[in-house]
Amino acid sequence: QVQLEEFGGGLVQAGGSLRLSCVSSGRAFNTDAMGWFRQAPGKEREFIAAITWRGDSTYYTETMKGRVTISRDNPRNTVYLQIDGLKPEDTAVYSCAQSQFFTATRAADFHFWGRGTQVTIST
Repeated sequence: QVQLEEFGGGLVQAGGSLRLSCVSSGRAFNTDAMGWFRQAPGKEREFIAAITWRGDSTYYTETMKGRVTISRDNPRNTVYLQIDGLKPEDTAVYSCAQSQFFTATRAADFHFWGRGTQVTIST
């Protein structure tokens, strides 16, 4: 059974930074693409970033490009999301996802999901 657990959410002042992490267990991690998504209250789930199985390619949503960095540590079965320049509109539940494919960016191509971690940005 695949389990994904996110860490690092919390209350942050606008302009600050956060580093989210997600630990995977129950399945080979180093053959799967990983991604981060978020969902704000009353809004649809939104793609943020994805990284290929080897970490040699990354993909970002245009709305956050330049402020986010996705990375992975395969020996630790962990994927990270660094967010800088946080804004109140970044307030959302951030979830990581794992794909059975080497590369994935669409939500439909991710097969396993974490429960998410709340990120709240204060002004």
